[in-house]
Amino acid sequence: MLLVTGANGQLGQELRLILGDKAEYVDYADLDITDAAAVKDFCRQRAFAAIINCAAYTAVDKAESEPEKAWAVNATGPKNLAATGIPMVQISTDYVFDGRKCHPYVEDDEANPQSVYGKSKLAGEQAVLETASSAVVLRTAWLYSPFGNNFVKTMLRLGAEKEELKVVFDQVGTPTYAAHLAQAVVAVLPRLEAGYKEVFHFSNEGVCSWYDFAAEIMAQGGRNCKVLPIESKDYPTAAERPVFSVLNKTKFKTSFGMEIPHWKKGLEECLKRF
Repeated sequence: MLLVTGANGQLGQELRLILGDKAEYVDYADLDITDAAAVKDFCRQRAFAAIINCAAYTAVDKAESEPEKAWAVNATGPKNLAATGIPMVQISTDYVFDGRKCHPYVEDDEANPQSVYGKSKLAGEQAVLETASSAVVLRTAWLYSPFGNNFVKTMLRLGAEKEELKVVFDQVGTPTYAAHLAQAVVAVLPRLEAGYKEVFHFSNEGVCSWYDFAAEIMAQGGRNCKVLPIESKDYPTAAERPVFSVLNKTKFKTSFGMEIPHWKKGLEECLKRF
C-alpha cells in the first residue's frame, strides 16, 4: 500500500486515477504533515511501501507574507514524512533555480531560489535527501490539470469574459500536464530501494513563455480573446519568478525510457477532459 499526501491537489487527483486502491489518499484534514507526532503515529499504524508527497504550499506570492506557513508545509512536512523511514517521492519545483541561466537546467546545477516559496521547497528537498531511507526528488514546472486552480483554467475563464488579456512574455519555461507527471511518479516507484537517493527533472517537452502558453490555450480552447505580450515589470508580483526555468529531462528519459509528450499535446489531452 502506498500513501499519497496532498491527495486533493492536482497531482494527487491524477494519481488517484492511476493508482486506485493501491494507495491511501490523505489531505490536510486527514493528516497534518507539519505535526511530527501525528505523522509518526499515522504511519506506524500502517505498512506503507512508499510515500508520494504531493502536499505543498503553492501560493507563491502569499508565501512572501506567510513564510512560516510555507516553510512548515514545504520543508518541515517533508522532513517529518522522511523521518518515518518509509521510502519517499518528493515533488519539487523549477523555482529552486534563480532563472539566470540561458540553457535548460540539469539536476546538478546550483540551486539559488529567489522567493520564499522556492527556498522552502529547496529546504524540503534537502530534508528528504538527508533524512529518508530512500528517496526520489522530482522537480517539475508550470503544473495544470482539470482539477483545482491553475493557469489553464484561469485563462479559459478570462478568455470567455474579456476581449483581450495581457500576459508576460519574458518568463520562459515549460507547462506540465499533471496526468503526465503522475505517470512519471509511478515510473520512479520501483527505484525506491534502500539507500537510493536521486533528483530528476520532469516537465513536458518544449519551451514557451506565459504569453505563448496563454495564446495556445485560447486557440485550443476556442476562445476569441486576444492575448497581448507584456514585460514582467509591467505586471509586478510580490515574489520574484525565474526568468528562464526550462528543465533538462535527459536524465529522466535515459533512466526510465519514457517518451515525454510536447506541452501542446499535453494541453490538448487536458482540454478534452474539461
